[in-house]
Amino acid sequence: MQREEAIKLMKENIKQKNLRKHCLAVEAVMAELADYFDKDQDKWRLAGLLHDIDYEDTADEPEKHSQLGAEMLADIGMEAKIVEAVRAHNGMHQLPRKTLMAKALYAADPLTGLIVASALIHPEKSLNALDTEFVLNRYGDNSFAKGADRDVIASCKEMDLELKEFIELSLAAMQNVSDDLGL
Repeated sequence: MQREEAIKLMKENIKQKNLRKHCLAVEAVMAELADYFDKDQDKWRLAGLLHDIDYEDTADEPEKHSQLGAEMLADIGMEAKIVEAVRAHNGMHQLPRKTLMAKALYAADPLTGLIVASALIHPEKSLNALDTEFVLNRYGDNSFAKGADRDVIASCKEMDLELKEFIELSLAAMQNVSDDLGL
């Protein structure tokens, strides 16, 4: 699947503007991580872009989130590694994350929320005004952005990435698409 097709599929299934932006943010982080690990950037981008494809459909049944999305992607012939990464990104299911892609998606998902929340409290309200230390300090404040699960973010160690480096890579990726994210 080409990116244009994936964008169309994402927009058909996700109507909320902020959720679309979240998917774009995760896509950017996944692309950056693919480059870092010398993996197929196109495939990793698809996993990030489509990871929440079922979110609105499962809003009242969070236990189905990622399961329905994985089924949707499998039904259209998406590669198995992408399907499994999408399936495993919802920690509620406690599925093993067997591939590097699945580990990356799991950790990147909440980190993008922490970075966006950090930008929104920064005086300039801009991703480009942030640095790694600013985000790292917000990470350490458990009362800030409570929905950004620190344990999930810290799972970056499963990829042999230190937290600071993971934040640095993710922030840079999101800064590269800051216009698309409106920040």
